[in-house]
Amino acid sequence: MDSKAELPTYTDNAGTMPLSRNPALGFPVRPRRTALRRSRGIKFITLACLALIVLSQWKQVWRAERGEPKLAAAKLQENLQTCAKLRTKPSDPIGLGRERNARYIDGHKPTLIRNATIWVGEPVKGTSVSDAHAGKGWEWIHGDIFLEHGLIKQVYKGLSTETLPEDTIVFDAAGKQVTTGIIDMHSHAGVGPLPSLRGNEDTNEMGDDITPWARSIDSFKPLDSQIQTIKSGGVTTSLVLPGSGNNIGGEAFVFKFAVGKPDGREEIAAVDMLADPDRNWRYMKMACGENAKRVHGAIDKVPTSRMGESYAFRRAFESARSLVQKQDDWCDKATAIGVENMEEYLPETLQWETLAAAMRGQVHINVHCYTVADLEAMVDHTNEFQFAVRAFHHAHETYLVPDILKRVWGGRAPSSALFADNMYYKAEAYLGSVYAGKHLYDAGLTPIYVSDNPVLNAQHVLFEAAKAHHWGLPYHAALSSVTSAPAEELGMGQRLGKIKPGYDADIVVWDSDPLSIGATPVQVWIDGTAQFENPFVLEKPLKTPIIKQEVPSAETLETAIESSNVVFTGVTNVWIPGFDTVAKGEPVNVVVKDGEISCVGPCVSQLDNAKLSNATVVDLKDGHLTKAFTAFGGSLGLNEIDAEKEASNGNSGDKFTRAVDGLQMQGIKLAAALTSGVTRSMSAPVRSGPGSEHGVSVGFLTNSHTSLDPGAVFSEELALHYSFGLSARDKTSYAALFGDLRSKLLKAIKDKSEVFNSFSEEAYLQRVVNGDLTLVASVDSADGIATLLRVKSQVEKANDGKPLRVAIFGGAEAFILADALAAAKVDVILSAFQPLGLNWDQRRALTGAPLTNGTAITRLVEAGVTVAVGLGEDWQVRDFGFGAAAAHINSDGLISEREALELVSGNLYKILGIEEDIKGHFIVHQGSPMDITSTIVAVGGGKKSVSVFASS
Repeated sequence: MDSKAELPTYTDNAGTMPLSRNPALGFPVRPRRTALRRSRGIKFITLACLALIVLSQWKQVWRAERGEPKLAAAKLQENLQTCAKLRTKPSDPIGLGRERNARYIDGHKPTLIRNATIWVGEPVKGTSVSDAHAGKGWEWIHGDIFLEHGLIKQVYKGLSTETLPEDTIVFDAAGKQVTTGIIDMHSHAGVGPLPSLRGNEDTNEMGDDITPWARSIDSFKPLDSQIQTIKSGGVTTSLVLPGSGNNIGGEAFVFKFAVGKPDGREEIAAVDMLADPDRNWRYMKMACGENAKRVHGAIDKVPTSRMGESYAFRRAFESARSLVQKQDDWCDKATAIGVENMEEYLPETLQWETLAAAMRGQVHINVHCYTVADLEAMVDHTNEFQFAVRAFHHAHETYLVPDILKRVWGGRAPSSALFADNMYYKAEAYLGSVYAGKHLYDAGLTPIYVSDNPVLNAQHVLFEAAKAHHWGLPYHAALSSVTSAPAEELGMGQRLGKIKPGYDADIVVWDSDPLSIGATPVQVWIDGTAQFENPFVLEKPLKTPIIKQEVPSAETLETAIESSNVVFTGVTNVWIPGFDTVAKGEPVNVVVKDGEISCVGPCVSQLDNAKLSNATVVDLKDGHLTKAFTAFGGSLGLNEIDAEKEASNGNSGDKFTRAVDGLQMQGIKLAAALTSGVTRSMSAPVRSGPGSEHGVSVGFLTNSHTSLDPGAVFSEELALHYSFGLSARDKTSYAALFGDLRSKLLKAIKDKSEVFNSFSEEAYLQRVVNGDLTLVASVDSADGIATLLRVKSQVEKANDGKPLRVAIFGGAEAFILADALAAAKVDVILSAFQPLGLNWDQRRALTGAPLTNGTAITRLVEAGVTVAVGLGEDWQVRDFGFGAAAAHINSDGLISEREALELVSGNLYKILGIEEDIKGHFIVHQGSPMDITSTIVAVGGGKKSVSVFASS
């Protein structure tokens, strides 16, 4: 363009300076007259400030003349002090440098723990970051630990008692392994007490979707009995959060689980249990996804979708940020003109105070967030409103998108607070992976394992970390995931999570490696005070700490191959009838032909033939061969996603149904069952959900494509089920349910005529009174079991003494009637290896050592009751091998390894009165199934082929 055609620069205008073009900006700019304008600006600001002061003084005089009161000087000074607090960024409280723990109570004696094998909780000094991440520098050390004034004062080998106070208590660890107290970073203990009752339930404030003002400490109940149970698992500290029913649920608090004088505290009070009495950091719970939109969404109420949730979040963050700005403006003005000249008090509101503090970086934010969509939306929110997230909880899909997590505002990627294998219960948990911890750790992120108590029993939160190690998370990272890692995320990394001088004296002595199956505390100290006066101690052989040389590939199960002919070498133990006398610790070969075991031993000729037929060869170092497992209970084959009715057979209500008619084969649940060695399942229809079984159960193979596959259903009519639990009593009573069953059974005895419909309830009841079919009663309460035994006796008497085949499913309190059950020949299928007293019917469940001498399994076995273990929830199908191992390890020699494996296999068939066909149903393990380091390498599922997960 011709320069002459450009617009004029207006240089002729009076009082203006000529414009010049700045090439960097691309538009005309006026030359600066810096000195003159700066002088004028200073004068203007000075005059403005003087004017404001004069105006303020005039208003004060004017108000006084009008009789209006002045603003209270004391209140204004208090507001000014609040300004300083608002602008103070918290820092992690120090550990080293304290002479005493703020929680220490005078008069408590010092303690020396001698001869301990100690996990310090960090690599040795000088270890590089990369080496530490790779597991180098982490080690167990042998030494003594001196506790005084609620602190760890010394960690040293050969501490002399002569240099210690005379009243020092000496505890001999006898070489056992010692860690810091376990930290559970996601718990609802105290706010959702057990047994669960409506009058005590305070986990969520459901009055609104956005409740940042709610505080878990206001509903925390120190006398919640589960606190002692949780502590018996070595858990000394928990972050107790509001629930996830709201998008913003409120403020959380970190508690130590020492309660009242028996535990070394002054009083029974929530404030007395705070892990950090100075409250250096605050904590907040948020939740995205399905929960809040299900609970609070309605046709005319946000949120009904994730779009609505994002709006609710952003509106809340905007309100909090607005409060922050108003407060900052007030504080700036008060500083500039003097607080005594302020015309209004500092803007404050309880509704947004906690969220405003979060926007200021004074609150560690923890977000319940499962899916990629939710994670990405929350990360976007953090960048728009400039706040950090400390951890994503549940976080089932975080392993899929580590890069999204790394984009959280502030530059510090949040940790993922996970379960090891609890999944499939809702659509958001459907894509969970047992390898999530390993994937996250490999990506440089931090996995932390939690309980969400009472979703999982926090007594065993350490076992979540052990399972993560089984699935590939390195040992040091797994143990850190419940000790030092959550301590860091809580901002308590200098006080909790390690055994070092200056740290709080929270210590656990274990009866075995803490990541081994069945590991149990011998003693627990909180702030240097022993928590159990006379603990029950399980005597276990002293072993060296676990060393897992080989970490399984995260893709192993996805690359399984099917092979009809397989040879396994290096098998040292065989626990299958007919073959178990061959291997005596010396390696043997196992030859599988057409999916069935054809030889165990040298198998020279079979081995040659197998190799000639191009058989798959698997070389093992310490192979173990066991029977395959069978699942009972739960909803395998009837339900793919628990919370989605579209993905299940559904609830039958009052209708009498047969489970075989509702089978839905394949899917992730059944795949997980097969890869965990569960080749058969026994499932019953339900009325309204778990614990309300009603109808006829079915037995089927977990590797079938449809129910019409040859051999897919091995029993269409396994047992007749009735329920007497809480869910079955929603609209009626115990008395009515048992009375109804009694009447039906007596009518079946009286009516000898042939029933027209052989698939009707009446027909199955006749088979029960004839002794041809087992009646399975779902009941937990000892009182309900007593009534069931009475009904059984009455019906048998009316039927000329002919015995009824009755079994109990659930049985949390069955141990109370162990002798009566044995006498009545009623056996028990427990719904968990160690039932938790979730509800009133289960409130007397045994916790095991160190609180009780034995568990439900050991008490029942001692009385001569045949015991099996089923599913409480479908995700537990992965844990059958672990549970059987724990039953053996913690039985004090009562239950052998073989007997433990029968708890999830042969005993079920004995109880139901049917023959167990073991042909083609087997598991090959690398390592003993009694060890957490073992791996399932192949499963025979009763067909012509074997699923092989590792081959040479």
